[in-house]
Amino acid sequence: MPRIAIVIVTLAAGVAAAQGAPSTRPASQPANVKDYVFKKTEQATLKLHVYSPTDLKRSDKRPGIVFFFGGGWKHGSANQFTRQAAYLAGRGMVAATADYRVLKRHNVLPDKCVEDAKSAVRWMRKNANKLSIDPNRIAAAGGSAGAHLAACTALTDGLEAPGEGHAISSKPNALILFNPVLDLSSEKAIKRVGGSEALALQISPQHHVKKGAPPTLLLFGTADRLFAQTDPFIKRARALGNRIELYTARGAQHGFFNRSPWYERTLARADAFLVSIGYLPAKPQTQPGPTD
Repeated sequence: MPRIAIVIVTLAAGVAAAQGAPSTRPASQPANVKDYVFKKTEQATLKLHVYSPTDLKRSDKRPGIVFFFGGGWKHGSANQFTRQAAYLAGRGMVAATADYRVLKRHNVLPDKCVEDAKSAVRWMRKNANKLSIDPNRIAAAGGSAGAHLAACTALTDGLEAPGEGHAISSKPNALILFNPVLDLSSEKAIKRVGGSEALALQISPQHHVKKGAPPTLLLFGTADRLFAQTDPFIKRARALGNRIELYTARGAQHGFFNRSPWYERTLARADAFLVSIGYLPAKPQTQPGPTD
């Protein structure tokens, strides 16, 4: 039976307040949370943990978003993005955090991680009526390896799970990528995907940027070793006429978005991006929330 719960997420604002920023609270209202099985594999049954606005009506067509956790394709938990999901549900979106198979628990390589991410996006679109979402306004997001998976759902071809009905697209309509892995062409990266150069290139977002890619927000700390990958990725995307934006945290390292004050600031930037593409209403000046 699916788990149904009510959650209210609050943030400690001490770090931001200490730096002179206003108080930061992510959501002023609770979210309904329900689990759905989106895929059964030989290794595991995979679930989406869906956070819905409390005022959601069955007939609604809300924008949706799915988050993929980080962990180097080896480990990690769908709990990583529960705060962001609850916040966005409080803002009116239907937000999900997704399970996917990883090396240490399921003995799989990143190609299966990509396959599962595509399955999650497809399941949300296929079940848009059940979730009360707009199938043409589904964003994919994630951190590190999870951001890589989100990018792959939008940019890479192939690695679709058999038997899912591929007439329903697994490509999202927008991307929010927290310090993603963008280029897997290095020798070290090839080893991480089992030593296959062909597979590394197949799941390397940098090598699959194309015209008509979804609007994208990148969020990076400038001290992150992966930050150097942003320049060629952005240049190629913009040369093809794609919308791509970059938020930088000066001096911050990998995974910076998990901690204050960058958690609040990156969430505020993601909120603004979603407002700009019509997925969220503009916030009233008096509404509390993350601040940049």
